[in-house]
Amino acid sequence: QIAVRACFLGFAFGCGVLLSASRSAWRHFGWYMCSLSLFHYSEYLVTAINNPRSLSLDSFLLNHSFEYNLAALSSWVEFTLEKLLFPELKQITWLSTVGLLMVIFGDCLRKAAMLTAGSNFNHIVQNEKSDTHTLVTSGVYGWFRHPSYVGWFYWSIGTQVLLCNPICVVGYALASWRFFRERIEEEEITLIHFFGEEYLEYKRKVPSGLPFIKGVKLEL
Repeated sequence: QIAVRACFLGFAFGCGVLLSASRSAWRHFGWYMCSLSLFHYSEYLVTAINNPRSLSLDSFLLNHSFEYNLAALSSWVEFTLEKLLFPELKQITWLSTVGLLMVIFGDCLRKAAMLTAGSNFNHIVQNEKSDTHTLVTSGVYGWFRHPSYVGWFYWSIGTQVLLCNPICVVGYALASWRFFRERIEEEEITLIHFFGEEYLEYKRKVPSGLPFIKGVKLEL
């Protein structure tokens, strides 16, 4: 199943390259296909390098959640309908370029966070502290407390800017913000339990990185 998913992502990336090189109205959708397939493949690859013990089929994040799949489907439907009804909306190259830059920045930041955290990074919030679990505050973690979430947040919005999908830009921004607000609060409760005052001191010095999200309000 791992090989099947990897081949599927490779095929999608190849189709995206072909569309990107064409002069058709689907060129920007090709950029999107490349970005989406590369994101999911690299999630598995970096996990395999960093933390092979946690590696599984779910590391591709292709089956992240029903809501995630519904959001992807919604973006495809919006792009197709607007391309048919308002074809000029999908030809704003400078806007798609801005979206592509957001995608590249977001994905690079997320992968830098995963590589910096090493074996401490896991796609699932951990409820028990392992012997090797340490608080990472260097590298991109010196910029933001949750750089992997910051990267994913701007990557997801960037995909819709790239597609010039006005409805999904707003929808993705609101849904992603709400998801990461809840996820950060849940994760920080665990981190305070693991590291106590050390994490609270880090939390006071370094922002979460996401707009209007300060994390859990809890003091020892």
